[in-house]
Amino acid sequence: MPDNTDTDWNLIPGSLAEIEQARERCRRLVGRRAIMSAGTSAIPIPGIDLMSDVGLLSMLINDINHEFGLTPEQIEKLNPQFKLMAYRVAIGMGGMLVGKLVTRELIIHLLKRSGVKLASKQVARFVPFAGQAVAAALGYAVFRQIGNQHVSACAAVAQELITIRPS
Repeated sequence: MPDNTDTDWNLIPGSLAEIEQARERCRRLVGRRAIMSAGTSAIPIPGIDLMSDVGLLSMLINDINHEFGLTPEQIEKLNPQFKLMAYRVAIGMGGMLVGKLVTRELIIHLLKRSGVKLASKQVARFVPFAGQAVAAALGYAVFRQIGNQHVSACAAVAQELITIRPS
């Protein structure tokens, strides 16, 4: 039975090509989920888009972390030196969601950091038709930006980890 100091390198992409493949799969996933976010942003009921974005982003962040072998459970399987390195690189990249248990509060904090766009989206919603289109476009842009930033942060952590990976 392996102990916590054993490293399961099979969970993390093992080459730059594998990282690039994971990055592309995740970017396509971000695009699909951003379209879903835009769809709910177009619904003229206040608050429904925020609730939807929280759920969609939470699932997206977990899916991206998993794709790169960087969920909390996967990182826990790394030996302490590699765990520390993974978190250090994530923090340096601004990847505050890499290897973290994604909570509703964390997602709301992240969305609030995109505050101007979210406030614009809420105001735009009250303008018939054109306002809903603007809200959908802003929702798509914010969601896609957050998702792609997370993909980049995870890819950077995975790249750093393959440099120390034993042969």
